Amino acid sequence: MNATPRILALLDDLLAGAAPGERGALWHLAEQGRELDANVVRLTPHAAVGEHQEDTLDVLLVVLAGGGTLRTGDGDVLGLVPTTVTWLPRTSRRALEAGPEGLAYFTVHRRRPGLTIRPAAGAPVRSEGGEAPCMLDLVCPECGRLSADRAPRFCSACGEPFPERQPH
Repeated sequence: MNATPRILALLDDLLAGAAPGERGALWHLAEQGRELDANVVRLTPHAAVGEHQEDTLDVLLVVLAGGGTLRTGDGDVLGLVPTTVTWLPRTSRRALEAGPEGLAYFTVHRRRPGLTIRPAAGAPVRSEGGEAPCMLDLVCPECGRLSADRAPRFCSACGEPFPERQPH
């Protein structure tokens, strides 16, 4: 494939055109054949993305507007202001909280590998066939991304809280 570079979004226009209370993923990279994922996410004032851990991907986070804090798994609190560029290494624990003006940020990471279902470590491998387990409770109701976490509380892509899990 011989792809042609092109402009995909003007972020100032995107943020200015969003409704005042609009939150979650305002834009995402959706081009076919890409090897990256990117999102523009907006949190309303004082909204938070609860503590979580991304086990497989490093994430680059760039603050576009507003401000807030990044809490690390080590207990550090980092201030976020426009133009702050933050590296979130894979396996790091983190939580975001928007300040009084809200927080808009751009994330970029390697495209998530396709979903595979494997037996737990040490479990016997069976080849009985059958249907895969239902994983609808792992799909973000806001952006449709599948969570790698078995019991997600917040979407790592858009920050939306997951609904309370119901027993099957």
